[in-house]
Order: sequence, then C-alpha cells, then structure tokens
Amino acid sequence: MRVLVTGAGGLLAAAIIREFEAAGETVVALDRRALDVTDGDRVQRAVREAGADVVINCAAYNDVDGAERNVAAALAVNAFGVRALARAARRSSAALVHYSTDFVFDGDQVHPYVEGDQPNPCSAYAVSKLLGEWFALEHPDAYVLRVESLFGEPAPAGSPSGSLRGILTKIENRDAAPVFVDRTITPAYTADIAMATRRLVKERAAPGLYHCVNSGQTTWADVAAEAARLLGLPLRMTPITLESVQLRARRPRYSALSNAKLAAAGINMPTWQDALGRHLAHHPRALSRGQAGRE
Repeated sequence: MRVLVTGAGGLLAAAIIREFEAAGETVVALDRRALDVTDGDRVQRAVREAGADVVINCAAYNDVDGAERNVAAALAVNAFGVRALARAARRSSAALVHYSTDFVFDGDQVHPYVEGDQPNPCSAYAVSKLLGEWFALEHPDAYVLRVESLFGEPAPAGSPSGSLRGILTKIENRDAAPVFVDRTITPAYTADIAMATRRLVKERAAPGLYHCVNSGQTTWADVAAEAARLLGLPLRMTPITLESVQLRARRPRYSALSNAKLAAAGINMPTWQDALGRHLAHHPRALSRGQAGRE
C-alpha cells in the first residue's frame, strides 16, 4: 500500500508515518513546505505523482484563537484544502483519511458525544473544521476521524507538541502547572490513533465518520495528577477555569467523545490511563525509577 501523508511535520503525522512504515507500507510524507494543501493544482499533482492508495491528511490550521482574527486562513486549510485533497483522492481512486475535532460540538452535553449528535460549532476554527468534514465526506471512500486532546512521542523540532507536553515540563521543573479543572475531555494518544487509522484502511472498514480517541473521560487536572504519579514527582497545580482565562475563541466545556462506533468496527481503543502509561514509559524519569527498583 502506498500512503501519502500531508502536513507531515506535526505530532499526529509523526505517529502516522511510524505506524505505516513499521507495517511495511510505502509512505510519501510531505510537510507544509513540500505541499501547500491550499494550492489545488499542486495537490492534484502530488496525489497523482505519489501513486497513493490512501491519502492521510494531517495538515491543519490549529491556532484556535488565531482563527478568530484570520478566518480566511483557517478556512483555506481546514475546509478548502480538504476539498482539494478529497477531489484529488477521488480522481486517483485513493481513499482519504481526514482528522477533525471535538470542537465541532458546543460542549453543552453531559454524556459522551456520538457521531450522530448534531454539531454546533462556536468558533471560527470549529466552523472551518466542520466544513472540512463535509468536504471530505463528499468522497465516497473517505474516513473522517474526530480526535482531541492529543499527546504522543515528539514530532520534528519546532512543531506543536500538545497540552500534555507543557504540563509535563512544569511537573519536571517542580513549577506550578496551570491546568483546566472544568473541561471534560477524552484524551487521544497519537500512537493509538495511528493504529486505528491503519486498521480502518487496511481492513476496509465502512467509510464515514468515526470518533477516534482513547476510552474514558477525564479532565486535564486528572491527567496531570496521573502523569505526576507515573513519574513519581509531586504535582503543583494552579487550577484554572474557562471563565478565569482570557480566550478569544470559545472552548467546549464538555467534549468527551464516545468511541463505540470504532469498537463496533472491531477496533478497541485502550483507556487513556493505559495510553498515558505507555507514552511515559520511556520518559527519562520513568526509566530511572524502573532501574532503581531493580537494584
């Protein structure tokens, strides 16, 4: 299988590339400098030249607050760039995988969102991502995977590393970590997302919309506490709430996603605690604790 990965410089793309290459697949990885997804002609040419069986789109405009000031840029990447990729993939008879977000929901629910729940985006970023979903699904062989609260192994230097990295840095430095206590989330480990992505396309699961997150809902405060416990370090936390910080774009207060549809397709996602444990297993602090325990 030949796989074209766009937006190849990011955290999720790094996991996708590792997963597919480890499975022996041929991967053509193009970062933003190599392929600007807002350039429709270049997109058509890149998909054709790659001879891709699957196009996996990891390119995204992820500056949630910045999108409020620069709506056109967010739409160009998150919506119209996806439309260009979907059309190119369809013309080349390639499947498409595109990643969306929990932000398409308003956060007013009190139980995990399922794929059939009505979106209600409350920011420019969220609107751009919902439009991207619609454009992707115009391709009959497309998988749209909603993900959220990503964490994972390092991506190339200079790329965004996710909220957990900032929390871990504070814990490691014995500094107080500012952590949201009033946002309910379902964290997603990039390695597990990559595994699920490969299985969906390899096993020819039914195309469509899936929530691709780890199992269980939590808060960033609980994630921080579990990370500190795993590393054997004290947690100094500065609790923050959505009302206590100045954010230009509205965030959903409750954004837990149900992965039951993914499980029904035969892909069971581990709990977020299991995923976090695996992620931190190779952390220098965890390794030193393990060595001390064997002495």
